[in-house]
Amino acid sequence: MIALVDRLLMEALSRGASDIHVEPQEEALLVRLRLDGVLEELETLPKTLTPAVTSRLKIMAELDIAERRLPQDGRIRRSWQGKVFDLRVSTLPTRYGEKVCMRLLDSGATHLGLERLITDPAALASVRAMGSKPFGMVLVTGPTGSGKSTTLYALLAERNDPAINISTVEDPIEYTLPGISQTQVNREKGYDFALALRAFMRQDPDVLLVGETRDQETAKTAIEAALTGHLVLTTLHCNDAPSAIARLTEMGVEPFMVGASLLGIVSQRLVRRVCPSCRQAYHPSEHELGRFGLLGSQEQRITLFKAHRHSDPEEPVCPSCQGLGYQGRVGVYEVLRLNETLASAIAQRASTDRLRKLAIDSGMKTLLGYGLELVRQGLTTLEEIERMILTDASLESERRVKALHTVTCRGCGGGMHDDWLDCPYCLTPRGIH
Repeated sequence: MIALVDRLLMEALSRGASDIHVEPQEEALLVRLRLDGVLEELETLPKTLTPAVTSRLKIMAELDIAERRLPQDGRIRRSWQGKVFDLRVSTLPTRYGEKVCMRLLDSGATHLGLERLITDPAALASVRAMGSKPFGMVLVTGPTGSGKSTTLYALLAERNDPAINISTVEDPIEYTLPGISQTQVNREKGYDFALALRAFMRQDPDVLLVGETRDQETAKTAIEAALTGHLVLTTLHCNDAPSAIARLTEMGVEPFMVGASLLGIVSQRLVRRVCPSCRQAYHPSEHELGRFGLLGSQEQRITLFKAHRHSDPEEPVCPSCQGLGYQGRVGVYEVLRLNETLASAIAQRASTDRLRKLAIDSGMKTLLGYGLELVRQGLTTLEEIERMILTDASLESERRVKALHTVTCRGCGGGMHDDWLDCPYCLTPRGIH
């Protein structure tokens, strides 16, 4: 059993999985891996092994193997090929036994550097400029699993210096970064984000990282820290950068305090990177482009790439992606950097559409625009952008912004587009200005 569990863990590490799901079923024990954001089946084990496998994992995570009726959380640390990996373990009682989910955290991910995460030079420069400020608040938004913690820790790694006091409060601590003070919340003892933040203020901090802003007390405490001469980095759950303002307002934070303390907002997603070894070039149809609110040209054929998923048994499997068509992931970023115009509009309780228009006027590239630029560069596919970013709500917000767009777009000058991807700022199709 020890050898079996070790083999499953090594297989997950070798394939670069982010999560391992050990799921008891009626007739078997299913093991699945999350590869580049998508679950893939790894192995199906006999049902009789379920108690032994879950017990072995709980022993490794130092959990109570006798408790099977309540969820438990633990941690496993292992070294593999010279790297140290932390596995965040969560058990959950289900109908057919305990399900175990493990999140793999690579401590080396904090040393990637922002330049490895953000491919757009303008967005990278904006994020670095916000992170270098002596005080203020930077918000990183996005759904679960979108890489928010990795971005924050990459930013912290650039600020990490013996002359700066950095403190973090997380739930749980995901990455270990030498030289900083890290604390984990304990709600059973009443130790939450707000209490930890108030304690930090008596620790002479320079930079504070708050794992998540989820309630009014935490939001107000973080903003007060930003207004009193500290740099505060935190995460927030919302769809895009402009809607984070409305999210804070809904929490009960006064808009003038948001405008006075906020340095900027980074919204992000992760899309799968198309495998460069087996990707296939093709010409998208006008109907396919039309789904993104874009128009093609019969005279100028646009060449893009699509993933080649292995389906023919007689065809050799791509050694790079193992026949999946994708290898790794790439970030899609929307960086809203506050200026006087935006701060004034926030204080006046401007709508989200109005804030989005002002942000685009000041040079913000939307998530959809950033994603389409990655498609043009051959890093991902239209299918990935549609899966992760393109929604009816995102298209509708783009249309509303275009309706409000009364100034000339600085990206295309308001003229005819030679290529529908030449204008990532306004995303306006050919000849529609």
